[in-house]
Amino acid sequence: MPGIVTFGTTADPGVFRPDGGARTGCRSARPVVRRTLGDRTPIREWSMSMTSRQAEVDGVPVRWEEEGDGLPVVLIHGIPTSPDLWRHVTPRLPGVRVLAFEMVGYGRSIPAGREHDISVAAQASYLDAWLDHLDVERAVLVGHDLGGGVAQIAAVTRPERCAGLVLTNAIAYDSWPIPSVKALRATSRLLARTPDAPFKALMGTLLARGHDDLEMAAESLDVHYRHYADADGAAGMARQVRALDVNDTLAVADRLPDLDVPARIVWGLADRFQTADYGERLARDLGTRPIGITGGKHFTPEDHPGPVADAVLDLVAEVERTPDLARQAR
Repeated sequence: MPGIVTFGTTADPGVFRPDGGARTGCRSARPVVRRTLGDRTPIREWSMSMTSRQAEVDGVPVRWEEEGDGLPVVLIHGIPTSPDLWRHVTPRLPGVRVLAFEMVGYGRSIPAGREHDISVAAQASYLDAWLDHLDVERAVLVGHDLGGGVAQIAAVTRPERCAGLVLTNAIAYDSWPIPSVKALRATSRLLARTPDAPFKALMGTLLARGHDDLEMAAESLDVHYRHYADADGAAGMARQVRALDVNDTLAVADRLPDLDVPARIVWGLADRFQTADYGERLARDLGTRPIGITGGKHFTPEDHPGPVADAVLDLVAEVERTPDLARQAR
């Protein structure tokens, strides 16, 4: 059954194994944690618990969802999602200030992509300016998919701002764009003219390939497709895929080992989009233990919110119990 999660060690980060175990030779390991399938937050309940905010920051419209008080934890989604990606994670994050950033040109902000650069590197710049706008001096950055690339760039560019880094099935190095997205980019003019019904079917196929829980894949389609339907339809996704440039992450790859921040890597080991070897490499470069979800595919915040939230809270606890890190995060 999918969902066994195991931990390596900081002393010997190890690598993922097909059964989710850490590499033989690790001196210690945290307990195995089993995922529960029925503990999910209804979408309406989640939307009512979060406060939607927006502001114009340096001439760019920025939207985000916010809840709670404490150490700021910034959640950054990927493609083709929105802050709604974290709807089953945020209720599991008590005692922190949750800031679910919406990438410009995505989600409810799809129309902003008509006039602004929506590359991964540009998103990191928007994120940095937005945190300045909020007077957030230190924050934990949590990224999935493209959002993981945004988090890496932001952490490397402003390391004094990054209190910690959590990456789950994130783009990194040369891991992206994946072949299916490259195909969409190559045919983006045709994609932009795709009628709603076949576009929704295409998006449903993409999401289904990235979920190990097919009921959640159907929910995910309902949640994320509506933002395209409410704005520019397939033309919105065409803009998104045209903006993808692997050089954005390659430009910071050699600086990741120099980041002196606590980190967690959480990875669905059955992901065919962002494969486990990239998670292993990130764990080595960031000097942390990999957390593997056996049977887990790409959209871990939706299929496996528990292990993702546990990793965030574990890192927050490390920041708060380490005097120097705690002082910097205040």
